[in-house]
Amino acid sequence: MSRLVIPALLLCLGALPATAQATDPTDTSAAAAPSAAEAPPPEQIHVVAQRPGPGMWKVSKGDHVLWVFGTHAPLPKDIEWRSRQVEDAIARSSEYLAPPGAKASPGFFRTIALLPHLIGMRKNPDGASLKDLLPPEQYARWTALRAKYLPDNDDAEHERPIFAAQALVRGAQRQAGLTGGQDVARRIAALVDRHKLRRTSTTVDLPMDNARTLVKDFKKTALKDVACLTKTMDTLEDEIADAGRRAQAWARGSVSELRALAAAEREQACFDSIMDSAAFDAEPAFRNMRALMRQKWIAAAEQALANNASTFAVLQIGEILQRDGVLAALAAKGYAVEQPE
Repeated sequence: MSRLVIPALLLCLGALPATAQATDPTDTSAAAAPSAAEAPPPEQIHVVAQRPGPGMWKVSKGDHVLWVFGTHAPLPKDIEWRSRQVEDAIARSSEYLAPPGAKASPGFFRTIALLPHLIGMRKNPDGASLKDLLPPEQYARWTALRAKYLPDNDDAEHERPIFAAQALVRGAQRQAGLTGGQDVARRIAALVDRHKLRRTSTTVDLPMDNARTLVKDFKKTALKDVACLTKTMDTLEDEIADAGRRAQAWARGSVSELRALAAAEREQACFDSIMDSAAFDAEPAFRNMRALMRQKWIAAAEQALANNASTFAVLQIGEILQRDGVLAALAAKGYAVEQPE
């Protein structure tokens, strides 16, 4: 449902494993090629001038319409985005359907009580380092990539592989001049405020009755996240190299190019490394988070289509393009779904 859906417990405690967009998103094996540490940093990616982004998907039933705009990340930090089509759709609408999400909030006083237990959540159990966890050839790759993208981050060496993967992606994106697309999100939020649209959240509230137990279990439980870091190292530099083309395709509004340039799949390996952990045995809602988010967004979309002549919504472009995504689910329910030309 997002670039990387992760346990909302980690989100609310600020221990966010990113894609990264995620949102979010290596090959050092060739003997004749320079090592990652020796290779030049990635070229800064630029998209200049104002761009419309992709056209909007139109979901309709009778004369009621839901306009869905697809956001994309990462984007070049200097992109200038403005879409008259999006502005007009917002101006005509009465409701804004926010992107799906999940949160788990234990409450202020319970959070205060949790604080002592949060120390060390990012660290591996029993003080293990990545050198202890990774096979020698994978550790050599990690060392080279860390020197290239995280030269000043010594802490990553002792973090869980999923958090090391997060830091690696962010470091590589930063060097390439990429951001999470916050400028686009801020502009849409400003337009929604200006036209006084009613905001509808589709965020799922997850239980936090056993917050202390969850934190304690997470800290002592080894995750199956070596696969997450390995997959990240396998795909990282190809993803960064393709990021510029994906950003340009999004900026031009080319849906066909976006489909052809789908990002490498590493999200599932990182998601599974968390969800397969015994730390969440006591809270099945965390494991069902994706399904719950999907159900809540679809229900809100159907309600908006029933009530409003025009509704505006935002989804990540990857979710829109999924064959089994929420728009496909609406189409299966009998709604007319039209993609932009």
